[in-house]
Amino acid sequence: MKITGRDIVITGLQAWDNDIGSNCINIAKEFAKDNRVLYVNFPLDSKTLIKSKSDPKIQKRLSIIKNEKDDLEKVGDNIWTLYPKTTIQSINWIGIESIFDFFNKRNNTKLAFEISKTMKRLNFDKFFIFNDSDMFRSFYLKEFLKPELYIYYSRDNLIAVDYWKKHGIRIEAELIAKSDLCTANSTYLADYCRQFNPNSYYVGQGCDLSLFNPNLRTDVPKDIKTIKSPIIGYVGALVGLRLDIKLLEFIAENRPQWNLVLVGPEDENFKNSRLHSFSNVHFLGPKKMEDLPLYVKAFDVCINPQLVNEVTIGNYPRKIDEYLAMGKPTVATSTTAMEVFADYCYLANNKEGYIKSIEAALSANTSEEEKRRRDFAMTHTWENNVGEIYNAMNDVLTKREEIEN
Repeated sequence: MKITGRDIVITGLQAWDNDIGSNCINIAKEFAKDNRVLYVNFPLDSKTLIKSKSDPKIQKRLSIIKNEKDDLEKVGDNIWTLYPKTTIQSINWIGIESIFDFFNKRNNTKLAFEISKTMKRLNFDKFFIFNDSDMFRSFYLKEFLKPELYIYYSRDNLIAVDYWKKHGIRIEAELIAKSDLCTANSTYLADYCRQFNPNSYYVGQGCDLSLFNPNLRTDVPKDIKTIKSPIIGYVGALVGLRLDIKLLEFIAENRPQWNLVLVGPEDENFKNSRLHSFSNVHFLGPKKMEDLPLYVKAFDVCINPQLVNEVTIGNYPRKIDEYLAMGKPTVATSTTAMEVFADYCYLANNKEGYIKSIEAALSANTSEEEKRRRDFAMTHTWENNVGEIYNAMNDVLTKREEIEN
């Protein structure tokens, strides 16, 4: 059942004016169809102010702090974004927990004041807080603002990243435990949250698949037109921390008759890899978002050669939805997060498994299978994703009513 007519405050790790979009912005827009939403941008911290003062986005924040611009912008029907008129201290470098907690509480106090002031301005009442993984700056907001529901949203295994490890392992667990509920976009992260809070829910992932329609465009990019089939392809950032370079080298070396096409920007690990020495490996570079479906359409088999480590293990692989929306047979590394795709993809556990799975994908594709894949991918809409979040909220509210009565 939908949550309607409520006020929802959203905090998170990404600003509304970021260049790449985010899960949280899409969720906010979906919330706003039936509720009023205040999207809170993170406040400027001292380190960012020093390092990026000339950035136009930082200049905008500074003009707001100086009262030259309004801190509140209406960005759509029922949705506002707040640029806090305050700066906070950069504190992650602090090693002693008690000192970190003291300054973190002070940072939270500043943010809570800005949010409270803006809620009064908007006449927000009986509100929810939806926290998109902002484990430090939003840690004390439940105590300071006293929302009717405090929801923690987990979408990445952040505590595996060096920046978050020092304090995040402790802080995130405490925040999850005291939240009213936790929602996660992968089964792995939902299981992790459930260790600290029984009200933890897998809510899936929303995607905008409007571009990934195999019938939308028929043109073939010039740089892939001359590459012979079978084409085994990947679209996305080529990052050594997240993708298994050794696996790709193994595929290229053991199946020279296959052409391995990699579309996306390379990091130094990829630039310095042996992959560049293979004549059947083609690096096509980064492409515009609207052109990516044309490359996927040209692939015979799509792959997601994920390297399994602490950083990647909980990730929801959104590109799998994009591949399936194009009807493509897909081979991916087997992980807990990939289990929801098991009936629609080939899942491999090792190098040899990848070879066998790609061979099966090349030989077993049918128009019926293509339609089945497309139909499944199209269930992963933002509307359905937020519907699951609403279900989790309603479940917790119902439990609370039963206890109170």
